[in-house]
Parts: sequence; C-alpha cells; structure tokens
Amino acid sequence: MGFLTGGLGYIVPFLIVLTILVFVHELGHYLIARRNKVRVEVFSIGFGPELFGWTDRAGTRWKIGTLPFGGYVKMFGEGDVLATSDAADARELSASERDFSFRHKRLPQRAAVVAAGPAANFIFAAVAFALVFATVGQSVTQPVVGQVVPSSAAASAGLKPGDRFVSVDRTRISRFEQIQQIIGLNTGTTIPIVVERDGKEVNLKATPQIVTDTDRFGNQHSIARLGVEAKAGALVRLDPATAVWRGIGQTWNITAGTLEALWQMIVGRRSGDELSGPVGIVRMSGEVASGGIVALIDFMAVLSVNLGLINLFPIPVLDGGHLLFYAAEAIKGKPLGQRAQEYGFRLGLALVLTLMVFATWNDFARLHIFALIRGLVT
Repeated sequence: MGFLTGGLGYIVPFLIVLTILVFVHELGHYLIARRNKVRVEVFSIGFGPELFGWTDRAGTRWKIGTLPFGGYVKMFGEGDVLATSDAADARELSASERDFSFRHKRLPQRAAVVAAGPAANFIFAAVAFALVFATVGQSVTQPVVGQVVPSSAAASAGLKPGDRFVSVDRTRISRFEQIQQIIGLNTGTTIPIVVERDGKEVNLKATPQIVTDTDRFGNQHSIARLGVEAKAGALVRLDPATAVWRGIGQTWNITAGTLEALWQMIVGRRSGDELSGPVGIVRMSGEVASGGIVALIDFMAVLSVNLGLINLFPIPVLDGGHLLFYAAEAIKGKPLGQRAQEYGFRLGLALVLTLMVFATWNDFARLHIFALIRGLVT
C-alpha cells in the first residue's frame, strides 16, 4: 500500500510526464494548423478555469487550466463539429474569416491537422529513445545462449549453450533483447527458431511456457518464457545517425508489439487484466522516477507511443474518429449527416468511458483496494 501513502512522490512525476506528453500532442495539432493558416484561438494544458496564461501576437491564448489532466487546441471555426451547412456558415463568417477557419479548409488540410497530434507523439518517442542511445547508450547483448534453464521450453526444443540465434519466429535477430520482445508477446504457441551451431544453421521449434511473473511494481502478469540466459551485455553509445535510426526502430517495435498485444486481447488469447488506467500510470510514474532520469525518459517514450496509438483508434471523440469521418467524407464527396456524426460521438464517448472504467478497475484490483474495503466493512 506504499502507493496510497506515497503522496507527492507519485503525483508529481505523473503530472510532469502527463504535461510533457499532452504538450507534445497538442503542439503537433497547433503547428500544422498554423502551417495551413488556421487561426488557433486557445492552446491549453489542463481543463477548467485558467490559472495563468498569455496571448501571443497571433492572437493565441496560451494557458494552464486548474485540472491538469489533458489539454486541447481550440481552432477558429471548429466550434460546431457537427455543422455541415455551408449556407449557415456563410451567415456566421465573413469571406475573410473563412480563410482562417478550420472547418473551411480543404479535406486533406483538416486531416493533416488532426493526424499531427498522434504523429507528434511518435516523433517524440523516437527522439527520446535516440537521445538516450546517443548519450547513455543502448543495451546490446550478443544473441548467444549462455545457459539453458533445465526443464524449460528451450531445453525441450534442443537449444544448447553457445548457440547463436539467427531468427526467432521468422524475425532476424541481431541482439538478445529482440528475443525477449518476441517471446514476451507469445501466448504459448509453437514458433520456429533458427540457430547457428558449429558453423551450421539448425532449425528448431519451441513452445514458450506461460508463467506468472511479478514485475517491479508488484503487478502479476502471465508471460511467456523460453528459458535461456544470455551472456553479459553492455551499454553501447551510438553515433547520432545510428541513434536516430535505432530510435525510430524502437518506436516501431513498441507500436507493433502494442498492437499485437491488443489484438491478442480482442481475440481472447491474452487477458484484458493487463490494461492499466490513470491510477496505474500514476503509480508507475512514481516508481520509474525513483530509477532516475533515463528510466523516466524511456517511460515517457513508451507512454507517448501508447498515447499516439490510442488517439488513432477509429473511435469518435478521438483523433482517429475524426479521421474516420474524413475518410467517409472523401468517399461520399460530402460530410456525414449531422445525426450520423452525433450518434457516432455518443457511441465513441461511451466506448472511451467504458474502457477507462475497466482499466481503473484493474488498477484498483492490483492495489488490493477491494480487499482493503472488505476488511474495513466486515
């Protein structure tokens, strides 16, 4: 229950992480909006009444809200997202005002502005990883088997100390860390493995064992284990160009891995209990911050990828939902009807709230809060 009594040690790191990621996301919207000559009226970090702010020469009000859980960019002409009548718009806006109105921009321009938020999160993640790789280094462990755990999946497959991995589940291997990522997404299915042994390639098959593991935050997860231990690795500082390339690759790997894990949840191959909500993120922020600035940057990068992905889901009220409506507009040649958009936003809001409640329930279950409450009332 240390989390419940840790107070500022958890909340402050969480607010720092959230503020940075929200700023990056909204900055993406802002920059592309300005690029397309859309007037931005408000750039807000947080919601609710303004704590403080200022107005720049372009007329944008930059402000901090009292509720530091999110943010938004308000663009001129986007107030009524369901408006579809140009005649009505013509009565509201002058010809000069329409030149700076978001709603009156061409479809590709509007789509670019909406997509820029998630894109900024992916770019931030790649830059953050590259910064760590260039200054601290990237963990590099040779893909060579150091030891084979007895009675493990690796032992059953015939892996031996000294084997060098060539590919795992049809993915070429250059670092041992790649094997950990691939096996971590496995749900107990048999995978092909190719190793180099005595100068020859040997084809094997292994079925990772599903075990219950407790992470550094005290959370229990069902994960796959191959049962091999690597030889000692090292942190290797990369030159700037290689660091950027590896940062992009790391961002891609996390994106692909997250989508794979979500698909496994959807089809029932992985438990939805692994989802974390706001409470879990607060807890992890505090725990990671105690590990130093590098751990916190890595954590922010991973969260930034997840924030970008979530916002791209084709759910109305999220950026992906707007892009879905724009796709329909491109196909039809005109925006969807007001009723269709209204129902879409209602459904999207219900889905988002349901997912948040489910994830928060998981957070409380991990903290054993329900057991604590039962103990207090019985």
